[in-house]
Amino acid sequence: MEWLKRMNNALDYIENSLDDEIDYKKIAEAAYCSEYHFSRMFSSIAGISLSEYIRRRRLTLAAFEIQKSDLRIIDVAVKYGYVSADSFSRAFQKTHGIKPSDARSSGVQLKAFPRISFQISIKGDTEMEYRIEKLDYELRLIGKSNTVKTNRAFKTIPTLWNSAKKDGFMQELINLSWENPKCTLESLLGVCGKEAAITDEEFDYFMGVRYDGEPPSGMETLIIPPSTWAVFPNVVEAWKRLYTEWVPTSGYELANLPCIECYYGPKHKPRHELWVPVISK
Repeated sequence: MEWLKRMNNALDYIENSLDDEIDYKKIAEAAYCSEYHFSRMFSSIAGISLSEYIRRRRLTLAAFEIQKSDLRIIDVAVKYGYVSADSFSRAFQKTHGIKPSDARSSGVQLKAFPRISFQISIKGDTEMEYRIEKLDYELRLIGKSNTVKTNRAFKTIPTLWNSAKKDGFMQELINLSWENPKCTLESLLGVCGKEAAITDEEFDYFMGVRYDGEPPSGMETLIIPPSTWAVFPNVVEAWKRLYTEWVPTSGYELANLPCIECYYGPKHKPRHELWVPVISK
């Protein structure tokens, strides 16, 4: 499967660059994947963040190097991306439970984290509903953004919306969203990654609505170009299955644009949808 080969190409790039600077953009390029989505796709499939995987692999190789060579600890630290012996020692001890210098002692116990390889896993016992929407005009959104830690996104984002409801920001967005209805995205929108790719550790979550006028004081504007979207009901369920089940077999590639969480008003079915930017292969 082409998708599987691409993901393993990215792993090859990582493995060949562990003793050098790793460019996250090049990892995504090796997978022929959008920068916006690769880190999140990796963590969804592997069950570990991309940065943590790289850290563990580097510290595994560093332990081997210390045991098998006479290199100074500082030289091993620099080789695997640490700027000081102290930062390397802290990371090494956190992973292996001992100081780097103690790794040369006979009989010490260390931890080896093996290289990941992606393989086909047969799933799909439960169908995924979706539709394709083509919007031939740019989306002009207004709202506010917050920085969200990726590993806490499912907890943090509902809290942000609850706070917006309490302080009146949500009602302000609702009032603006129907001034000039134009498309099916007339609702509360959560944009995952405002200006740059979703980084491995955190991303900007933009809370807003589609609006063609000037933004009110305190709000900013976000413009998304004409795009094709795969739309899934149930935001949480869609996020859980998007990268592992739908993307590998869909015949679509992810576009280099952010996903949009769309939250509709009362009595609307479904109550919320995930809009995913795609390109037909």
